Amino acid sequence: MQRALHLAALACGRTSPNPMVGAVLVQAGEVVGEGWHSHAGAPHAEALALAAAGTRAQGAALYVTLEPCAHHGRTPPCTDALIAAGVRTVYAAVADPNPLVNGRGIAMLRAAGIATHIGLCEKEARQLNQPFFKLMTQQLPYLTAKFAASLDGKIATRNGNSQWITGAAARAYGHKLRDCADAILVGAGTVIADDPQLTTRLELQDREPKHPLRVIVDSRGRVPATARVFDSALPGKAVLATTQSINPSLQAALTAKGVETWTLPADAHGRVHLPSLMAELGRREHLNVLAEGGAQLLGALFDDKLVDHVCVFLAPMVIGGSSAPSAVGDPGALTLHDAVRLSALQVQTLGADLCIEADVIGNLPAETK
Repeated sequence: MQRALHLAALACGRTSPNPMVGAVLVQAGEVVGEGWHSHAGAPHAEALALAAAGTRAQGAALYVTLEPCAHHGRTPPCTDALIAAGVRTVYAAVADPNPLVNGRGIAMLRAAGIATHIGLCEKEARQLNQPFFKLMTQQLPYLTAKFAASLDGKIATRNGNSQWITGAAARAYGHKLRDCADAILVGAGTVIADDPQLTTRLELQDREPKHPLRVIVDSRGRVPATARVFDSALPGKAVLATTQSINPSLQAALTAKGVETWTLPADAHGRVHLPSLMAELGRREHLNVLAEGGAQLLGALFDDKLVDHVCVFLAPMVIGGSSAPSAVGDPGALTLHDAVRLSALQVQTLGADLCIEADVIGNLPAETK
């Protein structure tokens, strides 16, 4: 099953709206076939493993990271293929939360006389597909808040200098996060201050880097149409998430450049209602969303309890200054009881910097943790 999990993870960021799935067929202690789902519409992991095994699949045991599908979608049901191939035993790490499956695959296999077991490496399998589980159970994407800061939590000096707080290794890891994301969120202030492209800059041996949807959260249409993030020559697409306060001339200029505008409800402060934005991303089947700032956007996402995961890069420096911006903006917690609590911390060094990743307590269903 560990091999199946490894195979599944090879498709990180490529399978939306489907989950990542890996499968391994074993006959008499020997691996006779394996495969992983590479992208939506491609053959499923089980089908690829069966094709690789050929006639040796008969009487074999299948190890698969998710319950085999039992419905007709873009591809035929995997349960039918497993039954036809004569597979004797199936070990599925976790049940599929998709209402179209959700135990039906297991039931069909057992009804056909295949010994079917569920729960081997379940924790790891749930962790692998947390974004898929959240979309299936809450109709919302999985949101990671990412920022780089000094040890005292500053993201720039008091005069706005911020490039670069962290080193090359940390920045490269940030691009790996983009490579696995379906969408990037940034606020208007970040675009105005930094004029970023928000593309993925990685050199990968086996595939082209993924360029997620660039979502600019701009309640009043402050970002100029000439911003680099809207450049039609860039790979990937950009969207402006705004309210009815947007200037019609800006909207027309963006439309002329091929930039889509999402007009969303405003909150009590006239800003984009972020729960509505996340619901829209979920409706469009974006599984994995990466919020990269700035401070006001991150603060609002935390306050609205929309963040599931945190990735923080800390540089070995102290910036200081009460007017220097912090990573997470207003309003923040009133008491320590209100503070966002984290669990499952993972810590690594990247060059001279520290990378801390953790899950936000309380945002995901208990069974996905």
